[in-house]
Amino acid sequence: MKKLLLSGIALGAVLAFSGVANAQIKFGVAGPITGPNAAFGAQLKNGTEQAIEDINAAGGILGQKIALSVGDDVSDPKQGVSVANKFVGDGVKFVIGHFNSGVTMPASEVYAENGIAMISPSATNPKITERGLWNVFRTCGRDDQQGEVAAAYIAKNLKGKKIAVVHDKTTYGQGLADETRKGLTKAGVKDVLYEGVNAGEKDYSALISKLKSVGADYLYWGGLHTEGGLIVRQMRDQGLKTVMISGDGITTDEFATIGGPGVEGTLMTFPPDPQKRPEAAAILKKFEARKFKPEAYTLYSYAAVEILKQAAEGAKSLDPKKVSEYMRSGKTFKTVIGDISYDKKGDITRPDYTMYTWKKGADGKITYVEN
Repeated sequence: MKKLLLSGIALGAVLAFSGVANAQIKFGVAGPITGPNAAFGAQLKNGTEQAIEDINAAGGILGQKIALSVGDDVSDPKQGVSVANKFVGDGVKFVIGHFNSGVTMPASEVYAENGIAMISPSATNPKITERGLWNVFRTCGRDDQQGEVAAAYIAKNLKGKKIAVVHDKTTYGQGLADETRKGLTKAGVKDVLYEGVNAGEKDYSALISKLKSVGADYLYWGGLHTEGGLIVRQMRDQGLKTVMISGDGITTDEFATIGGPGVEGTLMTFPPDPQKRPEAAAILKKFEARKFKPEAYTLYSYAAVEILKQAAEGAKSLDPKKVSEYMRSGKTFKTVIGDISYDKKGDITRPDYTMYTWKKGADGKITYVEN
């Protein structure tokens, strides 16, 4: 009897404990976990996982631990919608993602209809926050801001140079190229070529022939590192010294792996390096222990989770609509990438782009360095 009584008490304690442990709020992280853009999917996933691990270790959000689901959209809009619908079915309330603007747009509508709030660390197309959806935010800036910075740099520093503008026909790539072109036109700079190529192409000899014929000194690339790297490699293989200028879509060391030595000198817009911020120092050591280099959007993903935690605590609620309302109230959130506050659209209120150059380091490796 004594043994049975003790077993009953132990069982009751286990059940009581498991009830607390099972109190969970469901998050999702979505991006290209596989496919050609998997380097960026790894950034979103690792940043989100580390933030959730740290928050759970400190007690969670409003007494609830975070459970994370991972969705692989392979940078494909249709797959992005499938991921979004799966998150709905799984009871996810908050999403970090998606990576691509063209995937974020349709997925965000599924989330809006089903009561899910989302923060993209990387989707920069202005239309994402211009549609008036209640649930959409980002920790990055916008392509109209990024394009302005690139255009201003070109107008000031590359006077008299022949500029070609090429994009990959995607929501992100063409959007960024068009915003940059708009800024160039405003500054009185006329491009010598405006061209679209298909994402996923492998042979750019037709494009390179056109660049040669117009004598382009610089090629502004609206697109990702995969095609961008191939274009640089093939330009160099054909003896063309045209220098690439691009945006945040090439911020992974894989750009240099694909493009080879010829990427040295490439110019790029990206926010000031978050890895240099004092707020990031302790977190960087954790990524080092994971043997993961937290480049580009890793810390932007970490910050997105921090913001959701602070907004939930400020709103005293885990209801995504109440959390979203609190985020739009102008409050400042302390994050690993610095102070963030939002306007009514869901955009960050600070200007967030500067210029980088791809350079060879002392170790012989080519990577991006802030100008």
